[in-house]
Amino acid sequence: MNDVDWGSLLFSFEGRINRAKFWAGIVVIWVVPWFLTVMAVAMRSTGMLWAAIVVYLITIWPSLAIHVKRWHDRDKSGWWVLIALIPLVGPIWSFVETGFLPGTVGYNHYGRDPLGFG
Repeated sequence: MNDVDWGSLLFSFEGRINRAKFWAGIVVIWVVPWFLTVMAVAMRSTGMLWAAIVVYLITIWPSLAIHVKRWHDRDKSGWWVLIALIPLVGPIWSFVETGFLPGTVGYNHYGRDPLGFG
């Protein structure tokens, strides 16, 4: 995890990432808006709530980038992120496939194995 290129991880749709980088990116993306939301509710601050909403909107691009690269690691098109839009089943499927299942060993259509195998 020491060699994480955060710019590429959060903003590029190219290549593959393993589960560890996926989870690191997700945690980084969601901790700040979650914290702002909790603080806004605790303080009953409309301004802070709006700040949290803005931060949530800003995290859409990095979240998509991370998920697309994870789908690539599974040797699937980045368009599979859209499966999360299917009510109930889609988010569960996406969560299991991107968060818990291992990627393709060795090279695939989207590049080299992020774990260095193959």
